[in-house]
Amino acid sequence: MSVQTPTPTTGASASTRPQQKHENALPRWVPLAVFAAGAALAALLSALTGFNVVLFVIYAVVLGTLAVYVVSRVAEGRRRATDRLVTSVVTAAFGIATVPLVALVWEVIGRGSERFDGEFFGASLQGIIGEGGGAYHALMGTLIITALTTALSVPIGLLAAIYLVEYAQGRLKRAITFFVDVMTGIPSIVAGLFAYALFVLIFGPGIRLGIMGAIALSVLMIPVVVRSAEEVLKLVPNELREASYALGVPKWRTITKVVLPTAIAGIGTGVTLAIARVIGETAPLLITVGITNATNFDPFDGRMATLPVYAYYQLTQPGVPPQFAIDRAWTAALLLIMLVMGLNVVARLISRFFAPKTGR
Repeated sequence: MSVQTPTPTTGASASTRPQQKHENALPRWVPLAVFAAGAALAALLSALTGFNVVLFVIYAVVLGTLAVYVVSRVAEGRRRATDRLVTSVVTAAFGIATVPLVALVWEVIGRGSERFDGEFFGASLQGIIGEGGGAYHALMGTLIITALTTALSVPIGLLAAIYLVEYAQGRLKRAITFFVDVMTGIPSIVAGLFAYALFVLIFGPGIRLGIMGAIALSVLMIPVVVRSAEEVLKLVPNELREASYALGVPKWRTITKVVLPTAIAGIGTGVTLAIARVIGETAPLLITVGITNATNFDPFDGRMATLPVYAYYQLTQPGVPPQFAIDRAWTAALLLIMLVMGLNVVARLISRFFAPKTGR
């Protein structure tokens, strides 16, 4: 009797399936070429009806996406074609969302760079009517008021977050969380009116102080710090707390020596983003701080200039001739954008370099 060895047909067929699937996939350059062909057809259609950039972009996205979908449907099948269609739609949505941002940044850089000089950073507007002058007083006012706001908001927000995560329970916790969420959505003008009304009741009408602006911005900054710090503290594993308690460490010491050092990167990132949130606010400072052309370093004595209010008044009350003031307003806007972008970069660096190391 002879025994025949069965041929491994199953393994052979299984090994050929990935190859067949790979053979059905289009090369990487094909979807790009097909989309480019659709864009060329869109340019032709736009040229026939009078070339318009906006219409060309719309035609190119629609025709290019449809062309990629049809070619992929014929060559790769329905599932891969649907995947390419959704990818194209998401990419187009991202591109559309970035167009206003890129256009805004480009416009501000183009107009603001004209007065980006030493005089702008080293001189105030005291005694300046037309050409010249700078925003030194406004820049110093912004830094002083932002520093005061941070000094007021960070301790309150951080302690509130620690209380909510580590101590609060029941109705009190729900009530505090509810009011923090409500404060997060308060319009900035309401915060300014609150600070102004508070100081008017104490000092009388017409009062304008830098500390008033700091308190108004604190109303906006505290809930942001609370929410960000609360979410970060919740991410600290309970095993770390339990291990500390098992060693007989008190709860307050566990929080200061275990919980906070573990969450320091997230807390620092949240605080930095909260500062970036309030540094460009205009409405509260219009009401509480006002504007001045002189340099004032004392937030408890008189008006102070800030970059947002400085840019607002230079644009709305430019004087004659108006172009010099308008140029200063654009440069102040560019400086504000640079400050906010710098704070966001600092937040990324804090999150990257101070995060706890999880690798062994």
